[in-house]
Amino acid sequence: MILPKIRDPRFITVRRGGTLQNDDHRLLAMWAADCAEHVLHHFEQARPKDDRPRRAIDLGRAWARGEVTWGEARTVAGHANAAARDLSGAARHAAYAAGQAAAVGHVAAHELGAAAYAVRAARAAAPGDDGLEAGRLECQWQRTQLPHEIRELVLDDQRLRNELCWFAFDC
Repeated sequence: MILPKIRDPRFITVRRGGTLQNDDHRLLAMWAADCAEHVLHHFEQARPKDDRPRRAIDLGRAWARGEVTWGEARTVAGHANAAARDLSGAARHAAYAAGQAAAVGHVAAHELGAAAYAVRAARAAAPGDDGLEAGRLECQWQRTQLPHEIRELVLDDQRLRNELCWFAFDC
């Protein structure tokens, strides 16, 4: 469970009664795609011929650029999640990160799901007892990628949903 039971109005667009501006929504989608793509190699090493997670990331970005509808991006999010189902570890988490990134156009709060699953992928891929450190480094890398326009919003969201997101943001 990565989404809160009560939706934060900061992640609901203005046209739906929240406070999220369209430009910030697009920035959230691009950042989520960056987070997912950063760990995608874990999936692609396990399934080099399966392009569903990469396609999800690409369509998440395409939505942010106004090139596809949120419905098209959401559809490929489901395909990325399907690619994860029979996998485990880093490959599974990387595919889920891609699915979350593609879903941001539909529900902006999925941005944190992409980041959290990417941290889980990094943790799972680390050898031995290095998982927590690898996750911390991934979290720190993600934070360096945050555009200044959405930085405080995302950092506050990480603080509020850290427990729901497997404490991925303890970095």
